[in-house]
Amino acid sequence: MSVEEGAGGSAERVVFIDDEADVCRANRQSLELDGFTVETFGAAEPALDAILADPPGLVVTDVRLPDLDGIALFGRIKAIDPELPVILITGHGDIRMAVGAMRDGAYDFLAKPYPAESLVASARRALERRRLVLENRTLRARLEAAVEEDPAFLGISPEMVRLRRLVREVAQADVDVLVFGETGSGKEVVASALHRWSRRVGRNFVAMNCGALPDSVVESELFGHEAGAFTGALKRRVGRIEHAQGGTLFLDEIESMPLGLQVKLLRVLQERAVEPLGTNEIRPIDMRVVAATKVDLGQAAAQGTFRDDLYHRLNVITIAIPPLRDRREDVMLLFQEFLTRAATRFGREPAPITPAVREHLRRHDWPGNVRELGHFAERHALGLGQHEVSPPEAATAGTLAEQVDRFERGLIREELIMAGGDVRIAAESLGTPRKTLYDKIARHGLTPTDYR
Repeated sequence: MSVEEGAGGSAERVVFIDDEADVCRANRQSLELDGFTVETFGAAEPALDAILADPPGLVVTDVRLPDLDGIALFGRIKAIDPELPVILITGHGDIRMAVGAMRDGAYDFLAKPYPAESLVASARRALERRRLVLENRTLRARLEAAVEEDPAFLGISPEMVRLRRLVREVAQADVDVLVFGETGSGKEVVASALHRWSRRVGRNFVAMNCGALPDSVVESELFGHEAGAFTGALKRRVGRIEHAQGGTLFLDEIESMPLGLQVKLLRVLQERAVEPLGTNEIRPIDMRVVAATKVDLGQAAAQGTFRDDLYHRLNVITIAIPPLRDRREDVMLLFQEFLTRAATRFGREPAPITPAVREHLRRHDWPGNVRELGHFAERHALGLGQHEVSPPEAATAGTLAEQVDRFERGLIREELIMAGGDVRIAAESLGTPRKTLYDKIARHGLTPTDYR
């Protein structure tokens, strides 16, 4: 039942509180015989200090204590961490009080006298629930950290909401994954998130671009070699596959891998073992493989430029990253994030977003996707991006009224994005009365809460 210590204290430690030393001694023995770590206290206040200093996995407390009664102690613990389980020990006259505490979130109560088996069973269930709570907290923290580290994962579009949810679910499944996306769409970001949100997060994330290395060295890089395996192999080299033991191997541009090497990779995937060059030793490998491609591997397999059997072996789960042109409502949000980061890195104030820049962000197709947008934000932060944009022009399609209507909707939506969905801030920025803006928002079918 081990859980990361940083996730909220020791998930296996039980704090037991009773003012009778014999009761503490007997219950401690029962719990320790079942494998629990137990710390006993004769009063609430010192126990509360210990809980604050190092949160345990479970608190078991008598209701009647000399300094602070167990119900009041439960209330103090609930204020510290409402998900920390508390089991109350009650005399016959305190049962009604304990039931009321359970309605307020106490985990369980045991009426005296109770068999040791009842305490052990309740403690086991409570600690299991605590373990799940801490694991969920760790997972949420990793998700938030991933979004913080990788702004390419930001987005309010339905496509990005679905992508984040899918990546989070697949990460826990521990299966090989094929990531498909255009250049600059964030394939390595997805691969890294699959690793960080998985049980393999504590081991290596090993990335290799199959298209960036000459064919003559790809095999050695991937499989490794022993000293003397070939001319120039002066010492043993651990390959990327072996280095990914227990972790994740990310193979970018898998479509560029030579056909001869694809056969050997297929064998590794099937047998989960590697045989470095220059040795007959078979070394077992436990790893997840995430392969990324910007081409349709099914079509490449049909054309004979990619092995059909390797394609089907990799294609257990495919994650398709939507191009930026298909989620235009994310462009302004991403640009703001990239611009803020660039300004901080360059030690400058964020440059103003002019109407011409807004129009460029709205109309450009971004063939380089998020990477291209990030580079544009960096140039804009340095004052070098103005020559890339032209003065805004009205759209040519539709009547004048339709063009004005379309422009107004886009402008309001972008202001809502910049204001985080706050209509008051957006109205001030647009110089429009708030009621007027609310009317326009309703007419254009916009929902401010979508941009928070």
